Amino acid sequence: MSGFRVIQPGLLTLIQDAGRFGHHRIGLTTGGPVDSLAFKWANRLVDNPLNSTTLEISFGGLVMQAETDAQIVLAGAEMPLKINGVEQDRWHAHKIKAGDKIEVSFSAQGARAYLAVSGGFQVEHSFSSSATVTREGIGGFTGDKLQQGDFLYCKPSGEHGGFRLPEEHRPDYFDDISLRVITGYQQQAFSDYQKRLFFSSEYKVTDRADRMGYRLEGPEVKPSIDGILSEGICHGAIQIPADGQPIVLLNDRQTIGGYPKIGSMIAMDTARMAQLLPGSRISFEEISIDDAHNLHCLAHVRFNNTEPEAID
Repeated sequence: MSGFRVIQPGLLTLIQDAGRFGHHRIGLTTGGPVDSLAFKWANRLVDNPLNSTTLEISFGGLVMQAETDAQIVLAGAEMPLKINGVEQDRWHAHKIKAGDKIEVSFSAQGARAYLAVSGGFQVEHSFSSSATVTREGIGGFTGDKLQQGDFLYCKPSGEHGGFRLPEEHRPDYFDDISLRVITGYQQQAFSDYQKRLFFSSEYKVTDRADRMGYRLEGPEVKPSIDGILSEGICHGAIQIPADGQPIVLLNDRQTIGGYPKIGSMIAMDTARMAQLLPGSRISFEEISIDDAHNLHCLAHVRFNNTEPEAID
């Protein structure tokens, strides 16, 4: 038996692959990593397929014992990584031997980090994915966060190469950011004044912020309608409930919703928002759908053209 024993699970550590797609018709949401860029880099730096199963660590506090030789990498929020008590570089693959102790301490900046292992964690799929969605009780081991004593299976390290991402390519996680939004077909329910108010105001992330959605606090925005018939709802949708305080929906959102929506945040920026802690401040910038496509394509090219450094 090879893998890692969970000594201390941390506040919220979830098994995640890229997500569960094609099941909205039966009410299952997508799940998957809320910061897909850090997730992909974690897998790439240990030479894994980009959909390989990793751990999403929220806020930190994870401690594991290796019972195999492997390579690991930690990417994402600034959570100190220690191997046998010695702090190690993040965004950098490290060789692990059976008996080693891995600690991920609490975050100094950002909310979520991804720990990948060479070959990926071996977790049985539910509805084509290992992604954990605790609200639905699906994915992972039992549909729940990691528990003390859980065992994470992986294959012993073979010929996998390891890499590090140079400092200049590592993302920064700021507390005060502007996020880009495409207005949707329900924008007509918001007057020009209400839209100007939304796009010119600053909002604060409340403590009601999780993988399902981020509730914000700031100037009230009021649509001209009280509600709509429930309809399918997309990743990044910005709902405006009766109290006028926006909710940005993320990976574990419900599949349908009945609040009016002023628009949708682009996926690149939901990932940035998901790294924010309560109290952080954000503002919104309207962009066109063509600009959104361009940004997405440029980010895809940038990721593919950025070459990490091979390590011994």
